[in-house]
Amino acid sequence: MKRISSVYIGTSLDGFIARKDGSIDWLNEANSSLPEGEDLGFFSFMNSVDVMVMGRKTFEKVLSFGQWPYGDKPIIVLSRNKVEIPDDLSQAVTCSSESPRELTGRLIKAGANRLYIDGGATIQGFIQEGLIKDLTITVIPIIIGDGISLFGETEKDIKLKHIKTKAYDFGFVQSTYEIETKV
Repeated sequence: MKRISSVYIGTSLDGFIARKDGSIDWLNEANSSLPEGEDLGFFSFMNSVDVMVMGRKTFEKVLSFGQWPYGDKPIIVLSRNKVEIPDDLSQAVTCSSESPRELTGRLIKAGANRLYIDGGATIQGFIQEGLIKDLTITVIPIIIGDGISLFGETEKDIKLKHIKTKAYDFGFVQSTYEIETKV
């Protein structure tokens, strides 16, 4: 199956995307110190995405921000459980319990060219099924010591090809990789 999925995410220097309780206070604090107008390439990335796929916990975390950051971009929330979608998001947000492979196949058939995959378990599931094409990881200069790992345990090594790295004056380091390992 064609790999069309991308990851764009921030981690602590020690590889965590959130604290064990799901808190991203350290990431919010780091983002609040960015120079005005700096988006780390996120808006350009989002403009290249047809559909965003995230897990339920990530969806619930984003809802807690107060303001929906994705506009009318189509979002699919992956969950085996019922997900409550606020009425004002019902035009853009849908739910699915499909496997990453089934969902990707359906979206390719519907014409999607690039998916944005977000959320630890969701990213891990897409990687395990060999569906991630590239990863853009922004490392925040903080060590939080424990939390939710971006990658978790893997069944085998996953080889990456380095595409580019950009070091920002304010300490963030952003690297992009293509996944070479085929599953």
